[in-house]
Order: sequence, then C-alpha cells, then structure tokens
Amino acid sequence: MRIVFIGTGEIGVPVLQSLLESPVHQLVGVVTQPDKPVGREQRIEAPPIKAALPGSVLPILQPARIKNEQAVAEIQALQPELIVVMAYGQILPRSVLQIPRVACLNLHASLLPRHRGAAPIQAALTAGDRESGITVMYIDEGLDTGDILLQSRLEIATDETGGSLHDRLAQIAPGALSEALTQLEHGSASRLPQDSTLATYAPKLEREHGRIDWMEPAAVIERKIRAFNPWPGAFALLRDETDRERKLKIFSAKVIDIVGQSPGEIVPSEGAIVIAATDGALSLGEVQLEGKRRMKADEFLRGYPGALQIAKR
Repeated sequence: MRIVFIGTGEIGVPVLQSLLESPVHQLVGVVTQPDKPVGREQRIEAPPIKAALPGSVLPILQPARIKNEQAVAEIQALQPELIVVMAYGQILPRSVLQIPRVACLNLHASLLPRHRGAAPIQAALTAGDRESGITVMYIDEGLDTGDILLQSRLEIATDETGGSLHDRLAQIAPGALSEALTQLEHGSASRLPQDSTLATYAPKLEREHGRIDWMEPAAVIERKIRAFNPWPGAFALLRDETDRERKLKIFSAKVIDIVGQSPGEIVPSEGAIVIAATDGALSLGEVQLEGKRRMKADEFLRGYPGALQIAKR
C-alpha cells in the first residue's frame, strides 16, 4: 500500500523507520508540525519526525493547520491508500480522513478507551495502572474515539518512569502496526467499538502540573514523580533564609511509613530529605535546585542545609 505517515513526537520515530524499511509497503510522504523555537536561546528546531529524515527525498509537509485547504490538497496529491498517525498533536478533519482508500489508523499510547488524550503515558503511571500498551484504531472525528483494530500490551514496572514507559511503548509500536497492516491486507482486520462508559481522559500537561500538592497521599505523589519524569517534571517550592521561593525538581522518591504533623512539613531525618504528605511521607532520591546540577538528596543537604522549608500550596 501507498502510505502517508503523520506524526510529530519522538515516540513515533520507530514506526516511521519501520515504514521506511518495509519491503512490502511504500511510504510516499510525511506530515509533521512546523519547525519551532526551543529553549532559552529560542533556536529553531525540527520536530523529531523530521529530524529522523536527514537527506530524505520524501515529501515532508509541515502545515501549521492540517485542516487548511492547501494542506489537504497536498496530502491528497500523494494518493495514499492508507494514512498512519502517531503523536501528531492535531485532530484530523473529515477532509483528510476521506482521502485514503483503505483507512486512517492511529497508534495511541494507551489501552483505549482508557486515557484518551494528549498525555496517556503520564496518566497511566499516575493512576497506578498495572499495564499499558499501543492501541491501533480507526480514526474518526472524535478525540481517540474510533473503533479498535488491535492492542499490544505490556506490563508496567514498579519503578517505571514516564521516560522509560515512553521508550518501551515506542519499541512495540512498529510490531503492532505491522500486525494491523497484515490483517488489513488479508481482510481479517476487526473493528471493535469503544465502550465510552469506560473512557478516561489525559489532557495535555503544562509545566505547572508538575508542582507537588503535599495534601495528596504519599503513594499518589510518588507515582506522579515517576510519571512526570522527564516531562513536565515534578517539583516543590522551597523558601531560603531570605524567604525567597526556589524551585526544587524531584526526580525520584520512595514512600516511607512516617507521619508528620502536617502535609508539606520537613520531617527531621538523618542524611535524608523526608517530607510529609496527607498520609505517610516521602524520602527524596535525586533532586535539583534551580540553577544547580542534579544530585542525590544527602549531597543536597550538605550543600544547602538552610534551604529546607517547603513553600506550601
């Protein structure tokens, strides 16, 4: 089949590579988001999908809005029989969905209908799910509401982070797509409607979502710290000796059976940073004070003994 791949995020790069290397199918074009300024220096960078195609002769389309008439016409001109989407960042309009002869497929990084939306990986970890996976679904005009073709599952490790689960899901995605394409070719692909009564939603995350609320249970906070590593990053606010707030990034922590007087209290503990939650407490692992390097909690204590006052929510 003639295939157009539509995607932006790094999680879709292995799928793109598998389509490039396919001995059966022909990748005829790629659609991704426009280049954009990144970081403090605002350097213009290509999205990961485009960056994975250095020197490629493939048509690479980067419309600001895929529903734009010119963008739709350019995709139509590629004459795809199938469109494959993964982590693109825009909802495809009906005008694009009607282009391919066979189907528009989306690879979503959750076991739908659970965790529809932009941040399914972080949502699965925050919720304490025991498994995740890739859902290959037929795209409709809703938000991850289309019929399911197949699902590929994996078990979530007890120490899983958002980064590690992202990478593991990226690696199983090509196999899930390959099986879906085989079923489509053989006419054996199923269409299982989603049960919307079981749906949960994972909205787009912003940096402020990483701020820890110490009023939550310790187990929930620990899961969020792992889920938000590396993005959007979990953090607490500290007050220094001058009462100035400073951000402390927290990369890891473990739940311990200690009860503090109030959530957000620093619990005295030899060689450790222990912070009370609404039930239980957390012993911090690796941390990073803004403007400083990442370090273990005991090393931080030696360097910043006077910085430990949590600025509560």
